[in-house]
This record gives sequence, C-alpha cells and structure tokens, in this order.
Amino acid sequence: MFYTTLLAAATVPYRVPNWSLGVGITMLVCNLIAIAIGRYAIQRKGVGPQLPVELPDPFGGEFGLPELLATVSFGHILGAGAILGLTNAGVL
Repeated sequence: MFYTTLLAAATVPYRVPNWSLGVGITMLVCNLIAIAIGRYAIQRKGVGPQLPVELPDPFGGEFGLPELLATVSFGHILGAGAILGLTNAGVL
C-alpha cells in the first residue's frame, strides 16, 4: 500500500523552474506580503535583539531580528509555493 502511494507520487509530472527575473520578483513580492502580515500579526514585538539598521516608518520602531527572521521565513514558504504553482500553471 505504502509503496504504491510513493510510486504514484513519483510518476506525477511537474516542472521545476529555473531562476529568472519573474521568479525573483515573485519571491520578493511574497516576502513583502509576509512582512506586512507579520507587522500586524506579531503580538510581542521588540523582544530580542534589534536590527543593526534603522527601518523606515512603515515597519515601526519595534521590528527586531526575530520578527524579521520569522516573517522572511514565512515569505520564503509562500514564495516557494507560489513559484511552483505558477510554474506548473504555465505562468512562469
């Protein structure tokens, strides 16, 4: 049973995209969306080390390193899904 499930999953055709400007822009947009979501969703801001640079006003003064790492990690997960989905749909 388990072997046939793996065999069925291995035979599904899918396309893996090469890097292009469209892939890069898609990942950038997904990371910006994730940062915007995290800006309002994170409840305990400013806990932990701060970033070594000052951020512009839209991010607020309490956006530190843990928040940045969490949001861009989420953004890369969103971006990977979006890139694979758009590639298999034939858009990228």
